[in-house]
Formats: sequence, C-alpha cells, structure tokens
Amino acid sequence: MGEKEWAPSHVLDVFGDDLARQILVLTSERPLSADELAEHLDVSPPTVYRRVNELIDHDLLKERQQLDEDGHHYKTFETALKQITFEIEDGGYNIDIQIRRSLVGKFETFWTDLEQSSPQGTANVTDQAARDATPDDPHHG
Repeated sequence: MGEKEWAPSHVLDVFGDDLARQILVLTSERPLSADELAEHLDVSPPTVYRRVNELIDHDLLKERQQLDEDGHHYKTFETALKQITFEIEDGGYNIDIQIRRSLVGKFETFWTDLEQSSPQGTANVTDQAARDATPDDPHHG
C-alpha cells in the first residue's frame, strides 16, 4: 500500500462531507460495524456503506473481519487517518494527509520499497534487513 495522490478538489469533497467526518471521528474511538454507525448517525446502512466505501478507497478507513459469539462474520471499521493539513502559500494550497499504519503495514511498505529499489535480487538485502531489524544480534554493529 503506497502513498496516494488525489485531486485536491476531490480530497476537499471527501472531508467536506459531514457524514464522512463523523464516521472518521466515531471509528477513531473504537472499531464499529456499519449497523452501529447507522444507529449512531441516524442514517440508513446503505448510506453508511457509500461513505465507508469512499473512505476505504482513499485509505482513510480500515476494514476488519470480526467473529461474533455465534460464529457469524461481520465487518468493523476504524479510522486510518492520523492528520490532515491544509496549507495556503505562494498563491496556491497544499493538502497533506497522514495515515496511521500498523507495524505490519509499515514493514510491508518498507519491504516493497526495498525490493523495488534493489536491482540484484533480495538475498543480500534480506540478510542486511534482518541484521538491521535485530539490534541484539551479536553480528550487529
């Protein structure tokens, strides 16, 4: 999952939608299902799903599979947005969006970037990455 670039007007549309902002706020407290979001926001589940899908498409919301006590699967959602900055300067504006990434997500991004930048395969890179990742290794340092 790499960084995405969007048209500034589209980003403003996403954040300009009150329901989308409320979903991001509610799911920052704890993961919620679409039904729970619909109940909190007093809207229909299809309306929630339209906003949720747009937020997921922009990596602003994470989707998780959950299992209830009866063995049924259902989805919950939690915000991935860490920070958004809107800056006006030099006759224009910039929008910077920072996404929360889990340790696994950070490692996957690092590994993908590393593999793409290595013209000689990954065996040597793997060994060096493993040494760098384990500071207690007696060969480290």
